[in-house]
Amino acid sequence: MPGTETIVQYAKGQTLLHLPDTKIQPFIRERDNPNKGTDFAAIFGHAKAKCALEIAAAGGHHILLNGPPGCGKSMLADAFQTIFPELTQEEMLEVYSIYHLAKEPFTFLMRPSYRAPHHSSSSTSLIGGGTYPKPREISLAHRGILFLDELGEFSRKTLDMLRQPMETGVVSISRVRQTVTYPADFTLIAATNPCPCGYYGSNDHYCTCSPNEIRKYQLKASGPLLDRFDFQLFLQSVHLSHQETSEDSNTIRQRVTDARNQQNKRYRPSFLNSTVPSDQLIQLCGITKQQRDQLAVTCFHEKWSNRTQLKIIRMARTIADLAGTKDITDTAIEEAISWKKEATQTQQPNPS
Repeated sequence: MPGTETIVQYAKGQTLLHLPDTKIQPFIRERDNPNKGTDFAAIFGHAKAKCALEIAAAGGHHILLNGPPGCGKSMLADAFQTIFPELTQEEMLEVYSIYHLAKEPFTFLMRPSYRAPHHSSSSTSLIGGGTYPKPREISLAHRGILFLDELGEFSRKTLDMLRQPMETGVVSISRVRQTVTYPADFTLIAATNPCPCGYYGSNDHYCTCSPNEIRKYQLKASGPLLDRFDFQLFLQSVHLSHQETSEDSNTIRQRVTDARNQQNKRYRPSFLNSTVPSDQLIQLCGITKQQRDQLAVTCFHEKWSNRTQLKIIRMARTIADLAGTKDITDTAIEEAISWKKEATQTQQPNPS
């Protein structure tokens, strides 16, 4: 190693340093490290859920899967990671710095992080905190996926703490001596049963829960939290006899990558349709005044808020990106509205 005098001379431009060769850790690309997740081609049925997952991956939209045990929620969530595009080198180094700060092991993969904390996790382990705050699960999922299985088993306090990071892409932790802010720009996919026994609304099993038990279980996820999910789907079990041809993950991931490349050109590399500031979205998304007026009328009749109206525009822009169109089409807006109507019907069904 060079001495202090040599380093000072180097800083002044008076000498050159002859450093030994160092081994640089190469980035591991997809072809060198195949996905561990389930390929979309191996999942029978669930065509609507697959379409929603593709849109969610392309635009960074949050998605909630609701349904009885065994209907395929966890399998779809596992497949979700296989259609995410590779990180850029800048994004990979950003994620590495978070892992290094958290003192968590990190492999130089170009694939996004996939974090799946258990439902017994505390708010500190999920959000961050403690005497000496450090990045936790939502920050370790930065630029990647956070999967919350059994959403109804998490405490309501812990779930409500997700609302601000889901909206802003960062998490701020305040303590007496300091306030720290960590990146937390993740895509959330959550899975839940509709009731404690899991079979409320099922076509194959009888639900044994009382209306009060169902209502109490569903209230674990508050209305403001559910409002942050762009997609809410109720799934039913698919029998093995239901076999249909389906695209594989590589084909879908290529479309998702192309859609994200369009968003990078439209905004700047750190923004997706779901995270770009609203004023910049309206200015650049390619929606006409007539389309906005018609959307406002629809939202008025459906009693949807201004936030919902903006979310529909974000979803429509992602649908248009997947279709490869420069401007938002009427078809894209109609499809986004239909997804929102389905989410409204799925959200907290009222037990009789």
